[in-house]
Amino acid sequence: MTDKSLSASAGRVQAALDRSGLSLQVVELPASTRTAAEAAAAVGVQVGQIAKSLVLRGQTSGQAYLILTSGGNRLDLQRASALAGEPVALAQPDFVREQTGFAIGGVPPAGHLRPIRTWVDRDLLTYDVVWAAAGTPNAVFRLTGEQLLRLTAGEAAEVALTA
Repeated sequence: MTDKSLSASAGRVQAALDRSGLSLQVVELPASTRTAAEAAAAVGVQVGQIAKSLVLRGQTSGQAYLILTSGGNRLDLQRASALAGEPVALAQPDFVREQTGFAIGGVPPAGHLRPIRTWVDRDLLTYDVVWAAAGTPNAVFRLTGEQLLRLTAGEAAEVALTA
């Protein structure tokens, strides 16, 4: 059941979580969760436990892709391009909103306007608990890496830059 006290965007995410069959709960916090560091501080976890939502755009197809990276990792665009089968670039804010229905800084892993092919950083699967954005710059929800894979129908992948 969707919590009526949530903002409209967070409520849309909660509705998607409810439809998933997973028992996950969106929380809206007084502190910003726009960046991985802010989110980690707000919920009291390591920055690596934050699932950063990065929307990419295929440079050939124009298709949207979602990569959920561990908060401390930087995305390797070459690896992302190999996964997508075409060159990709970080999407512009208007494209992100058009494809997902959410603004950068609050893009959740689910509840988008249309299905988006998704990859999940393998590093997120090493944590017992991860936190993901829930539609606004101060809304998040807690889940496991396995739940994240199930929720997104995503594939685990190596997506981080290596030293």
